[in-house]
Amino acid sequence: MPSRSYFKRWYPVEISSRTERTLAVIFAGFCAFLTVYATQPILPVLTKALGITAFLSSLTVAASTLGMALTAPMAGRISDRIGRKKTIVIAGFSLAVSTLAAAFAGGLPSLLFWRFLQGIFTPGIFVVTIAYIHDEWGAAEAGRGMASYVGGTVVGGFLGRFLAGMIAAKYDWHNVFWVLGGLNFMSALIIWRFMPVESKKPAPPTSAFWAAVGEHFRNPLLLATYAVGFCVFFSLISTFTYINFYLSAPPFLLPTSILGSLFFVYLTSAVVTPIAGRYIDKYGHRLVLVCGIGAGACGALLTMVPNVIVIVVGLALVCNAVFVAQTCSNGFIGVATKTNRALAVGLYVMIYNIGGSMGSAVPGPAWKSYGWSGVVTMIVSVQVITMLLAWRLWPGRKAAA
Repeated sequence: MPSRSYFKRWYPVEISSRTERTLAVIFAGFCAFLTVYATQPILPVLTKALGITAFLSSLTVAASTLGMALTAPMAGRISDRIGRKKTIVIAGFSLAVSTLAAAFAGGLPSLLFWRFLQGIFTPGIFVVTIAYIHDEWGAAEAGRGMASYVGGTVVGGFLGRFLAGMIAAKYDWHNVFWVLGGLNFMSALIIWRFMPVESKKPAPPTSAFWAAVGEHFRNPLLLATYAVGFCVFFSLISTFTYINFYLSAPPFLLPTSILGSLFFVYLTSAVVTPIAGRYIDKYGHRLVLVCGIGAGACGALLTMVPNVIVIVVGLALVCNAVFVAQTCSNGFIGVATKTNRALAVGLYVMIYNIGGSMGSAVPGPAWKSYGWSGVVTMIVSVQVITMLLAWRLWPGRKAAA
């Protein structure tokens, strides 16, 4: 790898190692979430361009989340063997290549293949960065470190969707993947440059893979966390997948460029999430999650008001709730287990993304039969279940400490 003196010619400003690792995890979050859901605002475009149904176009979202679910448990074990930073960097460049390859997709089958492959590589960034934060920040600052990472995912998730909507409104949809692939490549370079190599080698696995999996699934705190993650992501993907069909139809008839702009609401989470990180360190994961999800349920109900401004406010509340909850549940893994932590994170990401895959497909019948009101009813029900799970099964601040 090039030396630090080499990079000083291009980046002469001295910054602290703490700032470097923060910048690196921000861009890791940005990179991981830039492309995963980028097809959401262009689903109506894909439906028309490829001559397919709304359900089939939604599979471009499900394909990437399914790929993430399948490889998430293995990403941590790989990083235990070759190192956290090396795994993240390799995954980042691989994600960039698969995104650029999607620009050559000739139809739905090839597009689904490359979208699936993007999901395959993403856990090498997502899972391992979370484990890296737990290892390098320590318990006292993990909330802040996780908030920095989630802030990066917020910006990446927004920019991927926003750019997709803007590009597809003026140009062929293939160009979306040229632009996003280039941004992925830039992010991978930044991670390579700024992420410090982990200060200590990850602890070797304390048991064989399947034995460790069984150990985690017998841990009631982890099971509760996995269930919370499933519900949280189900509600986010359901909301931001079917809202595009709702707002592109009468009486709204919003064009693709405006649908992509709706994801500006993600940027509010970049402000709220770091604040949530401080409150988590002060009041505990359970209370912050329940308050956040409660606000999200109110936001989902607001989207039923037939006014675009009110709908945008509701979407902002839903979005903030999900990212606050994601910060809480990701951080709580460090409380729930001290052994085979990377695998615990991988299993969380697997179940989390299964929830996302189901969130893009399961509400389909409700949408077909009852429209947006049916989808919102399902979303709010899942959010209520999330609050009950966390309040009943997670310990309070004093118990967790």
